[in-house]
Amino acid sequence: MKHRALDEVYCSVARTWSVLGDRWTMLVLREAFAGTSRFDSFQSKLEIGRTLLSERLNRLVEEGIFDRVRYSEKPERFEYKLTRKGLDLYPVLLALMEWGDRYKVEDPPVRLFHKACGEEADPHLVCSHCAEPVAYGDLRAEYAPGAW
Repeated sequence: MKHRALDEVYCSVARTWSVLGDRWTMLVLREAFAGTSRFDSFQSKLEIGRTLLSERLNRLVEEGIFDRVRYSEKPERFEYKLTRKGLDLYPVLLALMEWGDRYKVEDPPVRLFHKACGEEADPHLVCSHCAEPVAYGDLRAEYAPGAW
């Protein structure tokens, strides 16, 4: 199956991966969550080619993850602002970061602190009803007709 064809599969993971599943997209999102919004800033922080970055940003705009907002008319310049859909990817980024901290680096490069209490935070997935932590084996899946 071609990578781009994943958006045709009746599977939430496959369709999400068709948008996020290349090596630069999550890094662009990481920078956006860190406050980067302008093309030149993305390019310098990521050390990515202009064409590749332009393709990734355009795809994220097409998907409704970023809004492209003009901030200068002469010369014409744009910022990329996370939409609600984009902000909803924050837990995905946190999960990837947590996994990377556990398995890919000895000393995590970033520590997170909860603004409300000031303490170091270890975000995790919880049940929306009882607030208990959720891990593999704690959930039961019921498949819709036609899924997989």
